[in-house]
Amino acid sequence: MPTPPGGNAPHTTRVLAILQARVSSSRLPGKVLKPILGRPMLLHQLERVSRARSLDALVVATSTDPGDDAIETICASAGVRCFRGSLNDVLDRFYQAALPFHPDYVVRLLGDCPLADAGLIDRVVEFLIAGNFDIAGAAPTTFPDGLDVEAMPFAILEHAWRHAVRPSDREHVSLFIVRQPERFRVGGYENSVDLSHLRWTVDEPEDFELVRRIFEALYPVNPAFTTQDILDLLAAQPELLELNRRFRRNEGLERSLAQDPKEN
Repeated sequence: MPTPPGGNAPHTTRVLAILQARVSSSRLPGKVLKPILGRPMLLHQLERVSRARSLDALVVATSTDPGDDAIETICASAGVRCFRGSLNDVLDRFYQAALPFHPDYVVRLLGDCPLADAGLIDRVVEFLIAGNFDIAGAAPTTFPDGLDVEAMPFAILEHAWRHAVRPSDREHVSLFIVRQPERFRVGGYENSVDLSHLRWTVDEPEDFELVRRIFEALYPVNPAFTTQDILDLLAAQPELLELNRRFRRNEGLERSLAQDPKEN
């Protein structure tokens, strides 16, 4: 995945993936740094994302907070470009991370999704372009929580960056777009089977325990293990599902929305 060399002429990238990651977390601080099989969780996710064939470049967007120095160090060790911007205005951080690449399309990935599916990333990008959507993502009504991926034309990202003002819209990159389906063409890529009851994101200690056990069971046999491999493991060891069953989806988003100023 080529990255634009610093100081050279503008480089145009057709599809750019931006992975949001930070160390600070109210529920599980430092989660992206936590070790799985001797490597930080973030490195495992970068390895999985790098297998997506649709991506021309990948950058990690973290904050300028000193606590995120470790993320920049991890990216350097992996040869992945790292951009540092605002801690709280994530939309600005995301947009500024994309600017040097001059991309046609931007793929949004989250650092708490270490089981990212490269094939799903490719299918969402294809779905976006074929359907001429303003934004498209893996439908949360059919995919596990933790296979999050969204894609959008860079022009739509820039529009959101210029016009979004609510605190929640600045904290959650795509919220300004997806909350206005009457204005933007929003596409949901659906899975053939409803797996929305599964929680593979890492927000709680129990989430990390589940993901750690999945990697320990599957990675040594096949580092490129698939979503189907995970499903087969969970079918064989259903007790793993009990580790984090009690948590709800999108609790962080709900808290963010609650902090928006009340409208008359």
